[in-house]
Amino acid sequence: MNDWQYLHGEPSCQGRLKVVPEDFIVREDLGFTPCGEGEHILLYIRKRGQNTQWIARELSRLAGVTQREVTWAGLKDRHAVTEQWFGVHLPGKAEPDFSSLESDDVQILARGRHNKKLKIGALKGNWFELNLTELSAPHELENRLAAIAERGVPNYYGDQRFGHNFGNIEQARAMFNGRKVKDRNKRSLYLSAARSYLFNLAASARLRAGIAEQLLDGDCLMLAGTQSFFTINEDNPLDEAMQTRFAEGDVRISAPMWGRGRLPSGAAAAELELSALSEHQDLCQGLENQGLKQERRPLLLKPQQMSWQQEGDALRLSFWLPAGSYATSVVREIAKDVQGE
Repeated sequence: MNDWQYLHGEPSCQGRLKVVPEDFIVREDLGFTPCGEGEHILLYIRKRGQNTQWIARELSRLAGVTQREVTWAGLKDRHAVTEQWFGVHLPGKAEPDFSSLESDDVQILARGRHNKKLKIGALKGNWFELNLTELSAPHELENRLAAIAERGVPNYYGDQRFGHNFGNIEQARAMFNGRKVKDRNKRSLYLSAARSYLFNLAASARLRAGIAEQLLDGDCLMLAGTQSFFTINEDNPLDEAMQTRFAEGDVRISAPMWGRGRLPSGAAAAELELSALSEHQDLCQGLENQGLKQERRPLLLKPQQMSWQQEGDALRLSFWLPAGSYATSVVREIAKDVQGE
C-alpha cells in the first residue's frame, strides 16, 4: 500500500491472508431490513469465490430483466466468502424462481420485498472475520492489537482502488489531459482513484507530522457517525470544551476529499493539507474541472467490537467497519508484506 505512514509504527510481523476464501469473511450490515412490500425484491446472498457482478448478471438473467434493474450496495471481493444484499426491480411482477442460482458456492440466505431501490453505498457497514496465518512474530501482536482497538488505524483507501502499479491514477491523469473515456464506469473509477489517492497523501502527511491525534487551528472536524463537519475558527474555538468533545469521540479530525470550491480547512491544518498535495495539482485541477465538490473523510478509523484469538502462528480477527472503509487498512497496521491478498 505505497509508503503511507503508519499510526502505530511499521509492523515487524509478516504473514499470509486469503490462502483460502474462508480466511476473509465479510457480512454486509444494511442497517435496515426489507419492509415486506414494494417493487423491489432484496436478496441476501452468500457467495464463495464469485464476484458481485457475476451474481448480478445471473440475477438479471433469471429475472428476465436488464442488468440495470439489478443493484447492490457495495462491491465485494471475489477471493473471499461474502454475504451481501442485491436488489431486483420487478414492478407489478411476481418473484421469479431464483433457485437455480444456488450451488455449493452460492446460497440465498434471505429475501423480501422493499419499496426503495438498493443503491450503491446504502449500507451501514460490514462485519469482517479474517484469518492471518504463518505469522513471523505472533508474540509481538498482543500490545499492537490492543492499541489498534483503542486508537484505531489510518482511514486509508485500499490499494485495490488504485489498480495494478497505480494504473488508475495514470489513467485519471490521461483523462484530465484530454483523453476521451466513453465508458461511464471507467470514468467514475478513475475519478474515484484520483480523489482517494489525494486523500491518502494528505492523511499520510498528517500522520508523518505526528499530529494525527492532536487538534490544529483550522481543522475540519466531522461529527461522529455523520458526514457533517465544521471548522475550528473564531466561531468554533480550539478551547477546553472542544478538546473534551474530541477526547470523547463526539468529533473527529478529517482530511480532504478534493473537489471544486474553497478548501474548508484553515490556518495550520490547511497549510499542512495544501503542502501535502502541492506536487499533484494536475489531479486537483482535474477533479475540480469534472465538477466534484470539496468533501471530507475521517482521518482515522476505529474498528468496532474488535476481538481476536491467537493460536500458534495464526490470528483470527473480527471487527465491524462503517461503509466506505477498508479491512486492509486494519491488516497493514498488524503485519507488513502480507502475502495472498
